[in-house]
Amino acid sequence: MSELFNYFSILKKFLSNSFIKAGVLPWFLGVALITFSFASDNFLTTQNILGVARHSSDLILVAMAQMVVMLTAGLDFSVGVILAMTSVVASMTMVALWSGYGSGWEAIFIGCLAGLLVGACIGLVNGLGVAFLRVPPFIMTLGMSSIIFGLALTITGGIPIYGMPESFTNIFGYGTFLGISLTIWITLFFIILVYIFINMTKMGRYFYAIGGNIRAAELSGINVRIYIVSAYVFSAVITSFAALLITARLETGEPNIGASYPLLSIAACAIGGVSLLGGVGRVQNVVLGAFFIILIQNGMNLMRVGSYLQMVVIGVLLIVAISAEYFRQQMLSTLKK
Repeated sequence: MSELFNYFSILKKFLSNSFIKAGVLPWFLGVALITFSFASDNFLTTQNILGVARHSSDLILVAMAQMVVMLTAGLDFSVGVILAMTSVVASMTMVALWSGYGSGWEAIFIGCLAGLLVGACIGLVNGLGVAFLRVPPFIMTLGMSSIIFGLALTITGGIPIYGMPESFTNIFGYGTFLGISLTIWITLFFIILVYIFINMTKMGRYFYAIGGNIRAAELSGINVRIYIVSAYVFSAVITSFAALLITARLETGEPNIGASYPLLSIAACAIGGVSLLGGVGRVQNVVLGAFFIILIQNGMNLMRVGSYLQMVVIGVLLIVAISAEYFRQQMLSTLKK
């Protein structure tokens, strides 16, 4: 009996240490892989996993963008409308400049540039409102969501925009390299870029410092306001790149895309261990968090779970992830003491 008790004690200690070090994400991934593997023979096939990777690319980009803002103790609920406005402006510019003949690369370049510029401007307004006007991030970005969504619908009349150059959709929407979707390669490039930016640059370290203790950051000579504005602009630009990929895949400029991305991006960050209070988070965990959400959706689709019920599951995962992360932080504090 004593040996059995010792085994349970060792197992409990192992599980506790694993949870403290790795967080909740590995447990979620393990349960999902086991459940869906038994539920469907097609789940763990190479084709399905590559499909999940391709479809998770958009969310990975938006989640990394959301993480940058969350590191500074902010939130960006406008990522959805940044997707929409970038898509609308880029597609309208391409349609206006393309003659209908040839590859239309000039129109594609200018259209993408216009979309990125609009996204950056939205991020700039968000950052200025939060940093200089002292508007809480939740209110500022939520207000901008309403404004930009209204503008996108006004510009388009709520109608999708067609007629973009075929080269744009053929390459950035459905192109492949070495048998793998070009979208995945582009996303991998941005993962490396954001990882280097966050972990190896002065600005990235300052984001952590601002989120960890804004008063201490100010006293150490960091221009907090400028770096908060920079975080929102950087976040918006990454989101705009995701919008261009979505636009290429859909072959239309959509004023209604992106409605679910604020919740999904926050959920991916929370599952990946990013603190809502700022100063804590890793790029690789956020990438896995976003991949996990799309993996869950894919598994539920294979099990023929309805889309409405999938929304319930994502909401539950968000609540559980945040609760588990809070509990993990409490355990870490206890160990340090």
